[in-house]
Order: sequence, then structure tokens, then C-alpha cells
Amino acid sequence: MMKQVQQEPPWQLFQTMKSQKVPVFSLAFVVLICFGMATSFDFVNWDDPWYVIDNPLAKSWHPDNLQKIATQVVTRNYAPLTIFSFLIDHSLYGLWAGGYHLTNILLHVINTILVFLLVTRFTRNRFIGWATAAAFAIHPVQVETVVWISSRKGLLSGAFILASLWYWLRKHRTLEQNTCGFIFFICALLSKALAVVVPVIVFCYDFLVAKVPFREAVKRQIFPGCCALLLLIITMLAQTSELGGVRDHFGMSKVELLGVDTVIMSKYVQMLLWPETRSVLYDPPVSGIGWEIIISLFCWLVAALMFVRMGKHQPLIPFAGVTFLLLLLPVLNLFPITTLMNDRYLYLPCIPFFALVFSAIMNLLEKIRQQVIVPLRNGKPISGYLVPAVFGGLVLPLLTRYNLQTEQYLSVWKDGLSLWQYTAQQVPQIPVVQIQLANSYHNQGQHAEAIEIIKRAIKSTTPDELDRQRMEQKIQEWEQLR
Repeated sequence: MMKQVQQEPPWQLFQTMKSQKVPVFSLAFVVLICFGMATSFDFVNWDDPWYVIDNPLAKSWHPDNLQKIATQVVTRNYAPLTIFSFLIDHSLYGLWAGGYHLTNILLHVINTILVFLLVTRFTRNRFIGWATAAAFAIHPVQVETVVWISSRKGLLSGAFILASLWYWLRKHRTLEQNTCGFIFFICALLSKALAVVVPVIVFCYDFLVAKVPFREAVKRQIFPGCCALLLLIITMLAQTSELGGVRDHFGMSKVELLGVDTVIMSKYVQMLLWPETRSVLYDPPVSGIGWEIIISLFCWLVAALMFVRMGKHQPLIPFAGVTFLLLLLPVLNLFPITTLMNDRYLYLPCIPFFALVFSAIMNLLEKIRQQVIVPLRNGKPISGYLVPAVFGGLVLPLLTRYNLQTEQYLSVWKDGLSLWQYTAQQVPQIPVVQIQLANSYHNQGQHAEAIEIIKRAIKSTTPDELDRQRMEQKIQEWEQLR
């Protein structure tokens, strides 16, 4: 850890950004170059109509409407600040989709900078901080979160979560820092329910890293924890619909779901290290995977033992591992949701993951320098830039590969038809994918093609009763338009 400045003023975050001009501007440039083309993209028929196009809450500044924004649930989520951000966008851009995409990109820029500042402070190494932030910025799993307008809640809550952690994750916190952290935390809660894990993350930092006594660490998080619990209850009560997504896992026991989760988390690690084909929906198997569960469980147990062992001397390592798991916890279907896997679930968890990976690379290079290169030079001075140069030589090709894959996947999201044509090639067996593809053709007035897609889907997929009813209803409605 870097030496903590005990009496930092609340605005120190902005002063720190100002003092790191070169890496901050370079990261902002990377994000804008990587995702800038998204400003020419349209809305997609995947929650965008509900959140923006047909959402009256996002179109009026009338006091009654503002009250509804503050109190109503939208698409099974209580996220008033997210809806308010759409209201601001609508006031600026109307229904020009490019403006909403621009806001998403700018939020991603802010998050990338916050990642750099946080990781640099923890590792005391700007190269690790920059590499982690760059991987976070341009990795292909981030495309869904950044380019999908309806994923605004992930970007907005991410910004507030990272800002709250900037103030809270320190060994000694002043009253002003605690207050700033709490305000950002409440804003994060009002943007997306994912923020409920923040008090637990801060508790783990206090207990594992700052060495605060257990009871004191718990007491510090009682009030934030109660706020998180209240938001969690509101969100759970809002989950009144089971439409959409993949629901094969519904009805599975918690033990069975935990087994499937171990496999999914292993796939997430693979996706982060070596991403392959991306998709807006996945259909991971939930049966006949006994051996995969056993192997994944064994690997995770070994990893946990290693983290515990290393944590005796480097407590930031187990803290990063726990943070990775906690950020994934809300989407592991312990509380049923209609998808098992999504790219957007990795938006924040990838931060501690890449921080660990790049820290390990840097530490390995440093050991090689000390144990091999220095003895060979007989104690002669070694350039201080040798390790960073080798580190850059290893990391830059990986980042380049991530960027190329992101560019390839980005164009898939240019409009609804492109998105669902691509997704239907990846996972044609998912009924909701065929439904959305048919909706895309229907929206363009191609009713006959839309009906044919639905009819083929009824025969070629295995829709449950809810999806079958939707399909039959659409056929009846669209037949009248032919």
C-alpha cells in the first residue's frame, strides 16, 4: 500500500486526477478511440424501449413525474438516478440515440480513470494501475455495458461505487472521507442494486488489510449495511416477472446452483484472460456437468488456499480475491434472475482480477531482475526502466488483442436487427433470441419474415409455456398486419 495521507480534503480525488494528467488523458483517449464509433449506433429492442423510447418517466421535468422517478420501479429495477440520467439525456438529445451512447462512453471514461487511481494507490505502481485500467477500458466483455444504452445503470452505479471505495478503502478515514464515501454509496444504491455488496467489501478491507478488530469493522458498516438491505428488499419485491432471458435453472436447489456457479466463474476467468466469441445471451449447460463442477470446485479451493497463504504477508491479495467474488455474488442466482451468464456481469469484477494478474507479472519480473540480472551485472547499476519496459512488452500485445476483438464485436450493437441476427447465429436454441429477432423484422415492417421466424422457433427450440404463449400471441397479432 502507498502511504496514506491522513488529512486529505474531500476534494482530494479531483486533485489526484489533476496530478496524474498524462495517464489520465491517455486512458480517456483510449476509451474514446475504442468506443467513439458507438455514437452512430441506434437503440436496440432489448430493454431500450422500456427504459428510454417508451418510458414517460424519462421525458418530463414536471414535479409529479420527478416524484414518480423517485418512487417507481422500472423493468423490475428500482434505480431512480439511472432513470433521472435518461431524463437529462432526453432533454439534451431527444430520441437521438447517439447522445445516450455518448453519455455511456463518458461514464466509462470516468470509471476507467477511477480504476487507475484506485489500483495505483493500492499497488504503489503506476504501470500496474495503467495496465489494469486499460484492460478494464477496452476488454471485449465491456462492450455490452458501454454500448447497450439500457446498461446505463451498470456504468452509473460503477462510477459511484468506485468513488465511494476511493474514500472508504483507506486505513484511517476522516469524518469528511466517511461522509463522501457514504454519499457516493447511496448514489450507487439508487443507480443499481449491485451496490449492496459495497459495505461487505469495505468490511473486508478494514478487517483484512487495515487490521481493524472484527467488532469495530462490523460496527462501521451497520448503517450502510441497513441501507443496502432496504434497497435489496425493494429490488427483490420488484422481481415480479419471469419473462426474457434463460430460465432452465429455475427450480434448481441452492446446492445445484452453487455447483453450476463454480463452472460459470471458471468460464468467466477464461473469458477475461482469453476472450473468444461474445454474445448478449449465453446458454450454459446446467445438467450433465458433474465432472466440470468437480474440477472447477477443486481449482477454486486450491486458489482459495493459495490466497489465504499469501494473505499472511500480502493482505491485499486475498482482499482482491474476495472483492472479485463479492462483485459477482449478486448475479450468481442465489436470488433467481433470468440469466446465468452475461458479459456485463464482469464490468466491475474484472478490476481486482486484472490488478492481481498484472501485479503478479510485475512481481515476477522484479524477482528475475533481483535474482538473475543483478548478479550477472556484478552489482553494476541497472536501469530503473528495465522491468517496466519488459512489463510493457508483455502487456501491450495482450491489450492490442483485446482492442481488436472489441472493435470486431462493437459493430454487432449498431441496431436491433444486427444484434439479434448475430445472436441467433451464436445461440439459436434460445427461444427469446428468436423472439427478439422476429421483433426486429416486425419493427421494420417485414411481418411475413417475422412470422416465419416465430413458427420455425416453435418447432426448432424448446420454449416453456410462457415463451410459447408469447410466440402464439405474436403470430396472431402479426397475421392481421399482413
